Amino acid sequence: MRRRLSITAALLTATAGCAPVPPAPVNLPARSAARVATQLEEPKLRQIAQGIAPAAPHMADGLDRLELFAAILAQDPRVAEARAAVLSAQRDARAAHKVAAPTFTLSSEYANDPSTSSPWLLGGSVNLPLDIGGRRSARLAKADLAVLVARQDLAEMVWSERVALQRGLIDAMAGAEQVRLGTGILALRDRQLAVLEDRARRGEIASLDLYPYRAARAAALRTLNDARARAAGGRAAVAGVLGVPVSALDGKALLWNDFTAPQANLPALSAAERARAIAARADVLRALASYDQAEADLRAQVAQRYPAVSLGPGYTWERGLVKLPFALNLSLPSWDLNRAAIAAAEAHRAQAGATIEITLANAQAAIEAAQTERTAAQGALARLRGEELPATARAADKANLQLKLGAIGTADWAAAQIAAQEAQLAQVDALTRVRSADLALEDALRRPLDGPETMIDPALVQPWL
Repeated sequence: MRRRLSITAALLTATAGCAPVPPAPVNLPARSAARVATQLEEPKLRQIAQGIAPAAPHMADGLDRLELFAAILAQDPRVAEARAAVLSAQRDARAAHKVAAPTFTLSSEYANDPSTSSPWLLGGSVNLPLDIGGRRSARLAKADLAVLVARQDLAEMVWSERVALQRGLIDAMAGAEQVRLGTGILALRDRQLAVLEDRARRGEIASLDLYPYRAARAAALRTLNDARARAAGGRAAVAGVLGVPVSALDGKALLWNDFTAPQANLPALSAAERARAIAARADVLRALASYDQAEADLRAQVAQRYPAVSLGPGYTWERGLVKLPFALNLSLPSWDLNRAAIAAAEAHRAQAGATIEITLANAQAAIEAAQTERTAAQGALARLRGEELPATARAADKANLQLKLGAIGTADWAAAQIAAQEAQLAQVDALTRVRSADLALEDALRRPLDGPETMIDPALVQPWL
């Protein structure tokens, strides 16, 4: 009776550990409705921003770059997916550390032999794999490296989303300024055209003389519409990165206080500094981890040249006689001693090494190209601000004075004002080029160069990754 109770208790304990996992079906209509209704959690964003950069100034009248970066950490669905991939890799690594599962075999036999005390043979055996040696170490190394790869993928995803958001923010800021200037230019074009049309009606000028001005007015309207589309597209891009509908940004100002004042000269990077920056890039570290994974795969294939050992203790009741058999099982390698698989693993390792070299070369080329473009863009902006803008501003001021004195008409005065405004538009284009070059250099270096994001403490960001 005690034996039966013990067996029953053991079975109940085993089955208790096999409780079914409840299903988790996805309600797609509900998920879709929730997605299109998602809003920015501004109090949470401010809390995160203050937590990761305590010394950064807080902007209460809108969303600055620091709070938008906090929104990437808190709400970006692509970052959330990469974070879930890290958790999956960690669970896989934990499972890989478990020993291999044993197998249990029950056997029975009936013999119609009157000379024996019982016609039955009953037995059982257990197969216990020995999880030791190179097979185990290679498997655990690969599982741990998968966690590292997932973490690097998460870091790279956060950075790539930050770059995409910055591009959208540049378009939003530049587009808004172009709308402001374009509206003024269009008003000046209308005023100029109205004066010329009045002169044409009085016969002072020919009607054909109006066509260039009407074409210029149409071009100004097209430029204004393009600027409105650019500003709206930039805000839509920001919303898309954050995983919220563009309506979630309605009434919220996107702030970049020093947008019009980029750094004149960024510090030059020495060869050693470039090398350190390249070595710290997440994509380079991921390529290195992938190489280590290929090395672990090779070690695993080398370990499979040797037999895998498992123990097989058992119990047999053979027609009244108790026996305790014991087996030593060997899983032999393939006939070629796994040479083909080892050669394939070596080829994969060589490929992973070549990938590292490509990643390093791409990173170096990106840094140097961004530095070259940044120098050219900053030079163009400096020339425009030093020559064209002052010249057109002086001409506009002179036209104001001449108009008051009656020396020129309204049409000529409007032409001078339009030239000054168009120079301002050219400055926005040059400024956008500089900011885009800055972003390209930041992307190549994988670190921000100015603004509140430079005050982020990397150690304080880790809990959000």
